[in-house]
Amino acid sequence: MVNRPGTPRLLRELNDRAALDLLVRQGPLTRAQIGEHTGLSKVTASQLLARLEERGLVEVVGEQAGGRGPNAALYAVVPSSAYVAGLEVGPDGVTAGVADITGGVVAQVTVDPNGTDNPVKTIHNAVVKACRSAKVGLGRLHAFVIGTPGVVDPRSGDVQFAFDLPAWHEGVLEALRTDLRRPVTIENDVNLAAVAERAYGAARDAEDFALVWLDRGIGLSVMLGGRLHRGRSGGAGEIGYLPVPGAPLPVGTARRGEAQEGVTESTSWGIPALAGGYGSLVGADAVRELAHRHGIAEPTATDCVAAAAADEERGGAFLDELADRIAYGVTSVNIVLDPGLVVLSGSLGRAGGRPLAARIERVVGRLSPTRATVAVTAVEGNPVLRGALHAALEQARDEVFSSGKE
Repeated sequence: MVNRPGTPRLLRELNDRAALDLLVRQGPLTRAQIGEHTGLSKVTASQLLARLEERGLVEVVGEQAGGRGPNAALYAVVPSSAYVAGLEVGPDGVTAGVADITGGVVAQVTVDPNGTDNPVKTIHNAVVKACRSAKVGLGRLHAFVIGTPGVVDPRSGDVQFAFDLPAWHEGVLEALRTDLRRPVTIENDVNLAAVAERAYGAARDAEDFALVWLDRGIGLSVMLGGRLHRGRSGGAGEIGYLPVPGAPLPVGTARRGEAQEGVTESTSWGIPALAGGYGSLVGADAVRELAHRHGIAEPTATDCVAAAAADEERGGAFLDELADRIAYGVTSVNIVLDPGLVVLSGSLGRAGGRPLAARIERVVGRLSPTRATVAVTAVEGNPVLRGALHAALEQARDEVFSSGKE
């Protein structure tokens, strides 16, 4: 690594960035408060704010009454100085959000692909609709982060395999960048849910944790040392393929959209699903069937789990057996990685709440040589979308907050 000398310009850049990050985190602050938090003198803080005002990055948003003398001006980051887009892509729709540089979400829309399997067209239409809703021009977006199911190659950034999205393949990333004319990142959707969990949820600031996603699909994300562990080919976390007792062996080459070995039809979702493996024990069809055997007759798996968690006297036996099944995967992760914290996310994980999490924690503690805390997601709203927007904001702030770039 080449060390940059401590030139006045470099120091100004570092001070400017520190002040901008502080204002994003803590909201409007006075010149004196910025100086206190950053250790800058009043003169240096004044010069810094003058530079940032000139660049259109900060503005005076009010006053704070003090003791003697005039009120102190309150400074804040200008929300409209930049915007980003985050997207969650699924087999039946795309949800797109637009956020300003402070993280405020100004629009969120969901678009039906209307039968098209062209990823570029689908994403373009969703982004345009979100921009119209936000009244923000497409050219004002500084970063796009797209969450998709499947394996994303950490070297090329392209989707290598997505059971639910057969049209997503190598070359899609470059096509999207060409179409949108902006930086585009594709990331596994469960990895983005983990990003959101660390930023806003139950794993806030945790260096090591695992997130188990129980929803339409089954997935896992692992964060070690504050960084996502993607694996050599991006396949880390495809826990739905884990061979487990009581389930047929999965077929790793199975593809949605073709009648072949390893593919079944999900009655819950009305779409092809992976047959066999861990997913066949904790997927929506299996969970609903198990619930019905225990007399929990709600129409969907999520409804069944929520009803059992709300009335443990009625649903306790079902939750016990479901926890045993989920613990196969959680125990495997705990024994191999010892993350300390496992977060349940997705609609099924959220529906089970603490009653389900506590049962899984007990089973894992009994089977593992080390104990793990099992928590329920604390991210509000759509965790994949929130993770995508958070990742896009980090990229945009690196660009926009750098000296001389707006």
